[in-house]
Amino acid sequence: MARVVKVFRTLRNHWKKSTFAVCVLSYGGHWLYGKHCDNVLRREACLVAREFGRQQIAPQERLRKATVILNPAACSGKANNLFEKNAAPILHLAGVEITIVKTDYEGQAKKMMEVIEQTDMLIVAGGDGTLQEVVTGLLRRPDQETICNIPIGFIPLGSHNSLSPSLHLLSDNKVKDITSATLSILKGETVPLDVLQIKGEKEQPVFALMGLRWGVFRDVAATISKYWYLGPLKTNAAHWFSTLREWPQVREVSVSYLAPSLRPPDLPTQKPPRPNLMYRIARRLKNYWSPPVPEPPKVEEPEQWKEEQLSTLELFVQTHNKNPVKRRINDSLVICSEPDNFTVGEYITVGNKKEEDPTVFTKDSTNLEASACRLHLPEDAAGFYNIDNEEYEAMPVEIRLLPRKLRFFISAERREELLAQM
Repeated sequence: MARVVKVFRTLRNHWKKSTFAVCVLSYGGHWLYGKHCDNVLRREACLVAREFGRQQIAPQERLRKATVILNPAACSGKANNLFEKNAAPILHLAGVEITIVKTDYEGQAKKMMEVIEQTDMLIVAGGDGTLQEVVTGLLRRPDQETICNIPIGFIPLGSHNSLSPSLHLLSDNKVKDITSATLSILKGETVPLDVLQIKGEKEQPVFALMGLRWGVFRDVAATISKYWYLGPLKTNAAHWFSTLREWPQVREVSVSYLAPSLRPPDLPTQKPPRPNLMYRIARRLKNYWSPPVPEPPKVEEPEQWKEEQLSTLELFVQTHNKNPVKRRINDSLVICSEPDNFTVGEYITVGNKKEEDPTVFTKDSTNLEASACRLHLPEDAAGFYNIDNEEYEAMPVEIRLLPRKLRFFISAERREELLAQM
């Protein structure tokens, strides 16, 4: 008992050192517990992957080949370590023959896609920038119709991963997000995604999966990191300071657009069984004695462009890839335009919401569905576009929808959750 009293007396006499020691031990214990949880997640994912690797294949079959485009500079240079610790062991245990191609500079992934060999699947390990470069490089190829049939997997390793919420269940744990995304690739369930073709007057087209963003909120979002010293108030401060420099910050733009096209029925995933021999012989004889009348050639009607003059704080041309499993009547992109009559308080409130999710728009926003659109900016317009979170100089562009152009791996749990939301 005396020893216990002595310990408490010592803690009371040295309370500053005791408090510091408790804080250090608490933080260290929390850090070690986090590391333990990460190791448990990796182990569980590896056990699931091992079951795929133990499946027998026929003698004439070969291992699946996967080409991984890895951006080591993603996530502040941590992407390579994250991939090697969390994703690579899962792919190896599953018996996938992987070829890892690392990018060294911005734009290299586009050039790699021009010479990529035939592979069973393509895996993009990086962020929005790496994914956009891969998609742009694929769709610039002359044989894009063939190469686009390759399913694509996305492992979120970047600071911005806009496509991940559409494909995977997200959490606050980076290790869990990476392992679950890798396992969804092994399970093989895919979903078709729309692509936007964005073409300027002179340059080659750029392709996007989420959309094009232009306006005041985009410009302010690029400056928020400068106010890091304000902590949780930095977003409010960035929007408030922007109103001191200029108010109102209205942008004028002329939008020409085509009406959306009717979505054709989905093709069956499996080929129907071949008819029996007698049926094929009878069909050939019927076609021989009474050949079918050829259909007259279709006359293409001229495109009917509609024009709208918009006065807005922000314009967002986006796809429906936020919920790719939703059944739609039309193939269309969506032109969203915020109103120009915000007060300063509303402007700051909406800016906070858009910092969390740029695709969120107010009830008073203008929404137009189209199959293609053209943005005509004023001559004195300056600034930048955000195309899938990558910055491009603002200029007049034409945006066309390529419906269900690419197939991406999706987790079954996320598909069920999206279907439940509908």
